[in-house]
Amino acid sequence: MADRRTLATGIVRRLREAGHEAYFAGGCVRDQLLGREPLDFDVATSAPPETVQALFRRTVPVGAQFGVILIVEDGVPFEVATFRSDDAYVDGRRPTRVHFGSAREDAERRDFTINGLFLDPLGGQVVDFVGGQMDLRAGIIRAIGDAHARIAEDRLRMLRAVRFAARLRFTIEPVTRAAIAAAAPTITDIAAERIGDEIVRILTEGGARPGFELLADTGLLAPILPEVAGMAGVAQSPDFHPEGDVFVHTLLLLEQLPEGVTETLALGALLHDVAKPSCAAVQEGGRITFYGHPAVGAEMAVAICQRLRRSRAVWERVAYLVRNHLRLVHAPEMRLSTLKRLLREEGFDELLALARMDAFASNRDLRYVEFCERRRAELAARDDIRPPRLLGGDDLIALGYAPGPRFGEILAALEEAQLEGRVRTRGDAERFVGERFPRS
Repeated sequence: MADRRTLATGIVRRLREAGHEAYFAGGCVRDQLLGREPLDFDVATSAPPETVQALFRRTVPVGAQFGVILIVEDGVPFEVATFRSDDAYVDGRRPTRVHFGSAREDAERRDFTINGLFLDPLGGQVVDFVGGQMDLRAGIIRAIGDAHARIAEDRLRMLRAVRFAARLRFTIEPVTRAAIAAAAPTITDIAAERIGDEIVRILTEGGARPGFELLADTGLLAPILPEVAGMAGVAQSPDFHPEGDVFVHTLLLLEQLPEGVTETLALGALLHDVAKPSCAAVQEGGRITFYGHPAVGAEMAVAICQRLRRSRAVWERVAYLVRNHLRLVHAPEMRLSTLKRLLREEGFDELLALARMDAFASNRDLRYVEFCERRRAELAARDDIRPPRLLGGDDLIALGYAPGPRFGEILAALEEAQLEGRVRTRGDAERFVGERFPRS
């Protein structure tokens, strides 16, 4: 199968051969000019939607009223949009009507100059009506035209500006930034799922720390995530947290999140100390404590993830990470069976990664993290973390035990003995059961 660029170029070629203008548009042009490999290729064209559908065999009219047709080539979908200008946006997301027009009009209705570029993939020329190339070279996020109007059309553009600035390490141009700060309180007028998607992208695209610093500085963080904004200024004991307050500590975790990190680990890092402000107390002598914050934080994390419309699987895993993020500290003192159960838990890899980041962002004591890594490797090499079941219900019946609720107790005790290393063979298991659970 041809690669995406080749397939997308073929779409442009066919439109051109039919007498229409056609270019790569938007993010794929921006990424290519920055030396990044685009993930997707969108095409903009002068051909009206019905013409696009007539020229290609497999099409889906995903937004025909807005001039958007999905073309499927070799099983790969490509978005092809007709050049357009937009009427007023009354819902803060979509225009009331669109008018098909020129490439210039299409560029001028887009959000930021760096996203308003076109590229001719056949000849290699960049078509720039909005000064996007200059802003790319200068590392600037600038709204096209009137920044206040662009934001009023779709308030999600405020979060997109932050995400692009964070991921690309660009700065937001002052007028655009002022418009974002002015409109920040209205960000929650848009759908929570759209906000959640952007927050996750900020966390997982490699610019989490600068992204959240920008969210805070522009006033966007408080309306979206007041629980996270509330971490600022919450002091911590300097012996365990020489780095500073809870928000500074959280930013240091976010700084460690690599591009492509899982949504669950990213949200776990963001929310692991979310309950510290509500659990803070000052003891005699001035020591600051946060007793109970992992359990309280897990409940808060669920509520936040649900508010941002994340899936059940996501909020369950995030709650697990928040609830258990301090548990590894006690691993060296755990009974062997308890340690093995911890090491084999679903989600433990992410819990271990969170614990490592948490330590790096505070006193840098990695002894308990390294202990877990070492013991897991040792036990996995001996296949001791998940020992095979030696006896089952039928075996207990054959040994003379009557079926019933007691079976669960017997099998649980047998597994405990296996994990402790006291039972290794079937003969060991039968002797253990007979001695521990005499038949009446």
